[in-house]
Amino acid sequence: MKKSNRLKDLYLGLLYAFIIMGMVGASYMYGTDHPNKKVVEKLEESFHQKDLEQILGIGLVQPEFMFNNANSFVNATGKCVEYLNFTTDRHSRVPTSIIIAMAGIESAWGTSRFSVQGNNLFGIRTWDLKTDHMKPKEVKDAKFGLKKYATKCDSIKDMIRILNTHRAYTEFRVERKIQLKAGSWNYNKLMDLLHAWSTNPDYAKIILRTIKERELP
Repeated sequence: MKKSNRLKDLYLGLLYAFIIMGMVGASYMYGTDHPNKKVVEKLEESFHQKDLEQILGIGLVQPEFMFNNANSFVNATGKCVEYLNFTTDRHSRVPTSIIIAMAGIESAWGTSRFSVQGNNLFGIRTWDLKTDHMKPKEVKDAKFGLKKYATKCDSIKDMIRILNTHRAYTEFRVERKIQLKAGSWNYNKLMDLLHAWSTNPDYAKIILRTIKERELP
């Protein structure tokens, strides 16, 4: 990675850390002896509503997706998710571990044809063949294609969009809301509600095992 890119990543990381510390510090002002979780959440939401556009304007940009093996693929995916979480309302976020595991399994850790040639980490399809796409080699006359993206991070963004809008994941969104209110994730319950993503009946088990084996964040 070029020195200028490393400096930019460092600057943005420090900027993000400064903002979060400011939120936590403010929560002390309204709390007692420890940060008030609800206050932090309200401050974060307020920040997104009022100041996100300004922060984006001074250089918060999508991180480069650099990797050369499964471990660095995990790191690159994690950086992208951190960026997307920062630019996404907290109620619309998807647990980082689930995204990384799904991206890894679906794309063979970034080595699949659709990942390499189309930046598509999740096998996301399109039936609008005017959209930039790739056809499966084994089904060249398919009425659908696999979407092509400008970057792999764009693919992750689209995956999150689908989970937040498609009717097949309505129950997932309901359960996510419950877990956000409770303040902790239950991956087992969430994955049970993502069964529509794959025709493999063991898909949820595979993702959960991947999260555990790779100790994903």
